Amino acid sequence: MSIGTGIFLFVVGAVLAFALNLEVSWIDLDLVGYLLMGAGAIVFIIGIVLAARKRESTTTVRSGVNENDENITQRRTSTTPDETL
Repeated sequence: MSIGTGIFLFVVGAVLAFALNLEVSWIDLDLVGYLLMGAGAIVFIIGIVLAARKRESTTTVRSGVNENDENITQRRTSTTPDETL
């Protein structure tokens, strides 16, 4: 969702900065467009980083000896399930 939001902000900012030729006395639309493009790029990058982190998996292996001098090995695997669209 954040990747799409970043693209949307970037496109709206580009339209404001480059496509519209309006003069408004109380706001600079070019500056607003550039700010939206910058915010869109940042949101897009954060979305990609978070999407990459969701695909990571963690495996933990512990070995030890219990009170009867028997070797014990525990394995724990943690994965993030794939999201369905």
